[in-house]
Amino acid sequence: MRYLFLVMVLISFTNSLFAQENSMSADTTKVKLTTSLGEIIIEVDNKNAPISAANFLKYVQNGFYNGTIFHRVIPDFMAQGGGFDVKFNEKSTNGMIKNEADNGLKNTRGTLAMARTSVPDSASSQFFINYKDNAFLNYTSSTANGWGYAVFAKVIAGMEVVDAMAGESTGSNGFHQDVPKINIVVKTAEVVD
Repeated sequence: MRYLFLVMVLISFTNSLFAQENSMSADTTKVKLTTSLGEIIIEVDNKNAPISAANFLKYVQNGFYNGTIFHRVIPDFMAQGGGFDVKFNEKSTNGMIKNEADNGLKNTRGTLAMARTSVPDSASSQFFINYKDNAFLNYTSSTANGWGYAVFAKVIAGMEVVDAMAGESTGSNGFHQDVPKINIVVKTAEVVD
């Protein structure tokens, strides 16, 4: 009887691992951002941007983005979020990730890319959504100036919500520029497939 119980536990554990492996091996994962301006559906590219995708999805699954704001919005360029709460406090993040901007994905309208400092491998939680094709952000070489910004996802529904962000008035907050005067809040971020 004890042997049968152990076999059943082992089978259950194996099935659980197999299910996890299958969900992580899907080429794409859909994420819904419910914002104060409406819903945005994102398709995360697990196949071509595995490091950035896994990083983003980990933050989503841990509820990190819930209650964050889009803190930098520049019309005709991009909207950046994923780092600050509604009181403009910077959130504590996991470690930095490798820049995989050389993955062949381009910074075109509606794509999401990892935000970073001038150091190529410094991205953590922050991301931005491109308002237009921003070819100058693409990878050109493995140098400090050529690394570019790693695209890992694209908006597949709700781009009108992203566009509406660009219509909001912006100003300064400390040394931060282009900050929306009214918070654009990510109420929830959740995996939907």
